[in-house]
Parts: sequence; structure tokens; C-alpha cells
Amino acid sequence: MMVMLAAFPALAMAQETQVVKIGFSSPLTGAQASAGKDNQGGLTMAIDALNAKGMVIGGKKIKFEAVMEDDQADPKSGVSVAQKLVDMGVKAIVGPYNSGVTIPASRIYNDAGIVMGTVASNPKVTMQGFPYVFRVAASDSQLGGKMALYAAKELKVKKVAIIDDRTAYGQGLAEEFAKVAKANGMQVVGTEFTNDKATDFNGILTNIKSKKPDAIFYGGYSPQGGPMTRQMKQLGLNTLLLGGDGICAPEMGRLGGDAITDQVYCTQGGAMLDKLASGKAFAADYQKRFNRPAETYAASFYDGMMLIAQAMKEANSVEPKQYISALEKIHYKGVAGSYEFDAKHDLKQSPVTVYRFKGGAPEALTSY
Repeated sequence: MMVMLAAFPALAMAQETQVVKIGFSSPLTGAQASAGKDNQGGLTMAIDALNAKGMVIGGKKIKFEAVMEDDQADPKSGVSVAQKLVDMGVKAIVGPYNSGVTIPASRIYNDAGIVMGTVASNPKVTMQGFPYVFRVAASDSQLGGKMALYAAKELKVKKVAIIDDRTAYGQGLAEEFAKVAKANGMQVVGTEFTNDKATDFNGILTNIKSKKPDAIFYGGYSPQGGPMTRQMKQLGLNTLLLGGDGICAPEMGRLGGDAITDQVYCTQGGAMLDKLASGKAFAADYQKRFNRPAETYAASFYDGMMLIAQAMKEANSVEPKQYISALEKIHYKGVAGSYEFDAKHDLKQSPVTVYRFKGGAPEALTSY
């Protein structure tokens, strides 16, 4: 009888549930709230799917719990959010979304030994050499560079003007576009700057109009991209508008109205979701769950959580210092593509899809 009693606590321990907190950082208010809510939906779906499976790690049933924080797309807010999530003892962070937030926040997560899976695209994110920082989407060199290649080879653009919003994201994207554009024979006829709070672009657009470019490349986000395209139409600036993932969302159509035509192109990391069975299923589930379409990075936030959970399972530990080596060596097939990291913790291969707007929403053309 004594032996049987002694066994009961051990049995109870094996069934114990461990709550594992996962941090989330994205803009949930302000001009970029639509992107943040898109990201939030992706992470929510991943955590619900994992909890429904009932993962057992280290002999304990794991219950993942998201701690959702609004970083307002602001570097100072992002740093405050990072410190708050570190203090709460999260075991990973999925996010941030913006490069300008990610670069300063990444130091805080890394110094605390917390794994961060971010979609932020500025090359500096991983050039810092932080061991706990991983990029789970394409970099600016891939996004900006592939848009320049497509513009040169497929759209036959000869002269281009470049505008960026001076954020780490917009600037990095524009620099990479310019580098590849020039290498492929394009002439950059003007470089202009705005900011990520601006609403009036008439001055810089008037200046650009006089230079008669075939296209304008905009390094920035939809809240400026939509109104900018409307003002291009008002000025009779009938030229292509090219951009990266920051404008690759239906929000461009909502903000730009009938100015968002098939003359607007953008790039986004990942393969074409509607060409993949897993992508179609994810998009349908997302629409059903949130009554809105999955936009730019919902699938990447979903995959980011899933591959972190897979690394935890492989290492049989939820502690970052234990599962980080499994994450570095991971081979994971997700919704948005396959995930393997290089020595810098960038994706070894990240297909980039070129989109063209149709009916106010981006429609995939080709993976490049």
C-alpha cells in the first residue's frame, strides 16, 4: 500500500500542465493597426492549433499563452514592450513587425536570452550577430532586390524615382531596390524622402513629375502608400508605383480608392499561398475565424510560432537556451514556405512573390 501511494504523486507530476508564455509585439493601434491585427490573428491561430494538439514537453502537457502587446510601430514603445515581456518571463517572442522597432528591441530580448522570431526585413536585424534573433521572412535585399529585377526584366522600366519614409524598413528597402536597379541598367532620376506620419506628398510628387520617370518605387507602408497613389492620380502622374511588403495589403485599396489600379506592384516574402494546398487552407481558416482575409504576414506569424514549438519539442525543453540549437538546425515546412536558417539566422531560401493590384487588393503574379 505504501508503494502504491508513493506512485500517485509521480503520476500526477507527469500529467501536470505547464503554461508557456509567448510574447507578441506589433502595432495594434495607430496607422499600422491593420498590419498588427493581421499578425495577431496568425499567432492566435498557431497557439490555438498547438493547444488543441496537447504537446508534451519535458514530461508536462504544455499550454501556450500569448501575451499580446501594442508597440505602436514606435521604437521607444517597442523597447518598453520588450522590457515588459522579458519581466513577464516569456519563452519566445513572435515579432516585432517593424524594423525600426525590432533593431533596438532585439538587444533587450537577446540580452535576456529570449528567442525572437521576427518578420522585420532590414538587413541590420541579423547583422548585429545576436544569437537569439531569427528572421522568419525575407530580408530587404530579397524584397527590394527582386522588385528591381522584376521591374527591369518584366516591366522594362528604364527610369525610376525613389521615395522612402526614413524608417529603418523603408530606407533599407529603398537602398536595396536602388542597388539592384542600377546594376540592371535602370536610371534613378530622383530620390525623395517623407515620413511614416505624413499625409501630404504633393511637393515631392510634383518634383518627381518633372523628371518623367517610368516608375516610382516607394519604401514605406500602406498608410502613406494609399494616399500617395491618390495624390499621384490628382497630379496626373500616370506612372507605375512599385513597393515592398509594406504596401502589399488590401489596406492600400481601402486608403487609395480608385487610384489603386493594376499599375501598382509589390513584393512579399514567401511562396504564393493560393498555389499551395496548405496556403489555401490557412487563408480559408483565417477568413472564417476573423471575418477578414489574411494579409501580408499572418502566415509568417503562424509559421514563426509553429517552428519555435517544433524546436522546443525536438529539444524536449521550453527554455530558450535549451531549444535554440534545435531552432538553428531546424527543417520545417510551414504555410508560407520551408524554413532553414543560415549562420546569420536569416532564411537560407526565401521565395519572393510579386503582386499586382486588382480590384484594390494585391493578386499574386509570380514567385521570383
